[in-house]
Amino acid sequence: MFQTANVFVLILVGFICIFPFYYVFVVSFATPEQFRQGGLLLFPKQWTLASYEYILATKAFLRAAGISGFLAVVGTAASLLVTSTLSYGLSRKRLQGRKVMLVLILLSTLFNPGIIPGYLVVKELGMINNIGSLIIPVLTNGWYVLLMKGFFDSISPSLDEAARIDGCNEISVWFRIILPLSLPSLAAFGLFYAVGYWNTFFNAVLFINDHNKWPLQILLQNILIDSSTAMGGNVMEQSMQNLPTETKKMAAVVISTIPILLVYPFLQKHFAKGAMIGSVKE
Repeated sequence: MFQTANVFVLILVGFICIFPFYYVFVVSFATPEQFRQGGLLLFPKQWTLASYEYILATKAFLRAAGISGFLAVVGTAASLLVTSTLSYGLSRKRLQGRKVMLVLILLSTLFNPGIIPGYLVVKELGMINNIGSLIIPVLTNGWYVLLMKGFFDSISPSLDEAARIDGCNEISVWFRIILPLSLPSLAAFGLFYAVGYWNTFFNAVLFINDHNKWPLQILLQNILIDSSTAMGGNVMEQSMQNLPTETKKMAAVVISTIPILLVYPFLQKHFAKGAMIGSVKE
């Protein structure tokens, strides 16, 4: 009886979690007539792409999606480079000042400097209204550095020594020996970084005042508040005035969610292994 009740509860919780996503997806494809009939729309009798055509025809949405894509690609690559090289250096005991750096990194995971000091630093660096303000302040994460360091600790130093005997310098050892062995952990942390950059919101609210430099999540928030104002006008607006605001909002949510959902299957085979590496010591 306990097992049956447990399965029932888990199915109920799963349904509660999945249903909002399903409802957003269904409403985004609903015709204006079906949506205006009211009630709970579970399955449209007719499907339409009108809301998606409206969203994708707006320059504001495409520009914001391009900025978020740039952040996700460039920001993730830069963060992985900084995090992996820092973690590798800290995993080698011959590094001078290693213990002091580890303590400082640990302190950064325990104490947050706060919003105002962070804003003042970005302002003094002249990065207000600069896309760099959405990358540089979050370029690395102390917790990720410590986890990745645990992975590099598991790589035998004898590999370094053998590579140096063969004539490799530090950079060659890193790119030709260590980096190929690090793909599982890079895939796992790369997904974490990519999701973080794609969903950039709070830093954009603080540092970006120019609406032409808004990332997708800021634009999406404004669409949910007032779609006509956020879009700044649309060439198709006259021919699609009968589209309900709610269907356009749901279409925007679906479009902004799809890229991360498409990336995950390609990293899935590395994700579980990379997330566990360094967490268990033999």
